[in-house]
Amino acid sequence: MILSFASPSEPSVPLHVISQPDLDNWLQDQPSHIASWVEANGFTGAMGQALLIPQSDGAPEMALAGYGNSSKRARKRFPLAAAAEALRKGTYHIASGVPADAISNECLGWLLTGYAFNRYTNQSPAKARLVAPEGVDAVRIEALVRAEALTRDLVNTPASDMGPDQLQAAAEDLAQEFGASCLVIKGDDLLDQNFPLIHTVGRAAAQAPRLIEMTWGNTGPKLTLVGKGVCFDTGGLNLKPGNSMSLMKKDMGGAANVLGLARMIMALKLPVQLRVLIPAVENSVAGNAFRPGDILTSRKGLTIEINNTDAEGRLVLADALALADEGEPDLIISMATLTGAARVAVGPDLAPFYTDDDGAADALANSGRQSADPVWRMPFHEPYEAMIEPGIADLDNAPSGGFAGSITAALFLRRFVGDSRYMHFDIYSWQPSKAPGRSKGGLGQGPRALLTALPEILNL
Repeated sequence: MILSFASPSEPSVPLHVISQPDLDNWLQDQPSHIASWVEANGFTGAMGQALLIPQSDGAPEMALAGYGNSSKRARKRFPLAAAAEALRKGTYHIASGVPADAISNECLGWLLTGYAFNRYTNQSPAKARLVAPEGVDAVRIEALVRAEALTRDLVNTPASDMGPDQLQAAAEDLAQEFGASCLVIKGDDLLDQNFPLIHTVGRAAAQAPRLIEMTWGNTGPKLTLVGKGVCFDTGGLNLKPGNSMSLMKKDMGGAANVLGLARMIMALKLPVQLRVLIPAVENSVAGNAFRPGDILTSRKGLTIEINNTDAEGRLVLADALALADEGEPDLIISMATLTGAARVAVGPDLAPFYTDDDGAADALANSGRQSADPVWRMPFHEPYEAMIEPGIADLDNAPSGGFAGSITAALFLRRFVGDSRYMHFDIYSWQPSKAPGRSKGGLGQGPRALLTALPEILNL
């Protein structure tokens, strides 16, 4: 994979990005042989079209990339990436046609066309290289791309090669790369150090449950990221049907996304005190698996009635959030592939988030638009609190009725955070079908929006 810009010193072909409504005007300013070549090859400026225009000796004189029209572009995250994927191998520089307010995201999308998950069979990413346009923050864009590649690789790797052991190794590798510290509490040590829910959910698996903690930075606001690391979710004794289990390798998507966000923060040297907490488990079936009807006591002391062992993600997050809150950070962010209800509400393309902080919500909504990482605010709706209170215990991990499943899960998690500012993302972390700049499979959702918003949210 090539996930970086080409060197400015490398010979490159000028690329003209042309929308359909502008093609005729552009052709009027070109020599007749160019206009004839464009017409002969059927180039219309439609999105995804790419055309090389040769010189008399056969070498490329320029290239054209179709940019569609405004309504078509509105439907794509990275419109130029469609043409980048169609261009022949070579190095290009953008000569005209991309609006200034879109250039950074179009460069990001172009570099992401170079991603492929090659671990098990050779894939074929796009091979067209791009020279960073003048004025673009190439270092930042490359940092975003490498973080996205990390997230995608982690989510795409099946549980046979991405259990708690391997997720721990990925966190340790990232910590080593950036000089961060990494601490792991594993197996029965979780009970000794009061992480009973993490232990209970993961105790039936072959690989021991654990809490992974990474810390970096010693100045600035305290930022704690908590990511759900359920490396595979069978549903436990409330066993999922086969169709529902087929994508459960991605149930550690929250962990993959916080590691991606952490990579961005460390690579770009944001002035924060970063802490990453990942409860890493596999929710398996064995004689010692936890059961429906069990009542568990959390790190915070709240008791929880288990009405469905398939609602395990909120349990492991509860202990991690309690620990996060004890550190009195300036902001806690949790990310998790938590509920199917969130997918029903907003589909796979939006990252729903919860916060009581209106200013932070506005900053996130704006940054999501700016960074091609759309997010959508959901409510911590207080009247639904009663739905997570079963009477026999403090909390119910799976309220009956099926209504407001994402909201009740978010309310459940909020019970484990005290006075700290808190944001929760209920993400999908999966691209169902290939799109420009977004290969089918694992996906980062929310980290770019968060990275862009954090300076405003934390007054950096």
